[in-house]
Amino acid sequence: MAATEATAATGTPRSADAPLLAVRGLGVTFRTPRGPVRAVDSLDFTVEAGRTLGIVGESGSGKSVTSLAVMGLHRGADVEGSVRLDGQELTGMAEKNLSRLRGRKMAMIFQDPLSSLHPYYTVGEQIAEHVRVHFRSGRAAARKRAVEMLGEVGIPEPARRAGEYPHQFSGGMRQRAMIAMALACEPDLLIADEPTTALDVTVQAQILELLARLQQERGLGIVMITHDLGVVARVAHEVLVMYGGRAAEQADVDTLFADPAHPYTRGLLDSMPRLADDGDDGPLRAIPGSPPSLLTPAPGCAFAPRCAVATDRCTQERPPLLPYGDRPGRAAACHYAGSPIAEEAAP
Repeated sequence: MAATEATAATGTPRSADAPLLAVRGLGVTFRTPRGPVRAVDSLDFTVEAGRTLGIVGESGSGKSVTSLAVMGLHRGADVEGSVRLDGQELTGMAEKNLSRLRGRKMAMIFQDPLSSLHPYYTVGEQIAEHVRVHFRSGRAAARKRAVEMLGEVGIPEPARRAGEYPHQFSGGMRQRAMIAMALACEPDLLIADEPTTALDVTVQAQILELLARLQQERGLGIVMITHDLGVVARVAHEVLVMYGGRAAEQADVDTLFADPAHPYTRGLLDSMPRLADDGDDGPLRAIPGSPPSLLTPAPGCAFAPRCAVATDRCTQERPPLLPYGDRPGRAAACHYAGSPIAEEAAP
């Protein structure tokens, strides 16, 4: 990234103080036989170069749909709002232009590497093809780059493993191969959708350390999508909490964990397992109820049916996402954020 500005693929400049990724008013609606489903509603967030935004929430909160909309992989959905990467507007961009940006300027690590990698081609061939498409490299140069990337992500004997198929890799190795593919063309933005799901804790730690090292070396902007608050605490700089397709809270990671403003955020934190000094951890504290139906959204706060201290105002009036507290970038969508009534809202 240049010191004063960066120029996107089509020549749109980004000033030095502008974010790498700026999302404003993002909405994603799916048309179904039962009616429209508003999976993402009026979402705003930014990602700076060299920093990680963690997006958290329960299943169905809109995390993955948001990432697919940013990547332009939202086929079958109506998308509105603005998504600007390096100063360039992506919403409404022609598919052929988006294809040039995917992998080169922005890349994504999908949740299940086994289903994302083609079983009929070797891992090295798939990474090399990625390089050839974007850099128009020859076969030998592309294969050399594939081997280099496998080595960079910590796969032993990369030249030999490049000739193997995905089923010959362990789960952790496949995830490393996906990271190698995503970073082979040196994108500015990396979206990681549950990159450590189904991995044991040792491999999970290795993957997170790898991403942190590559971010430090390359100045990557990362969007980390996860339901695991432990992962967020470890890697994120800023956090966006989603519920029912909307933003419930935004804050820097230290503030969010030390002083959550939204009852939903507090419930997520209280549901995390903890080790007590006396060895008696006690039962896990779950948030009661179920996530809301996006087919028939409630008129008020989506979390109100599960909130212990919801009032009539909560069930009738949807709270806007407003700045909260004295920390820059902190906001909460709760009528009672920070008040004594919100302090009692944890399950």
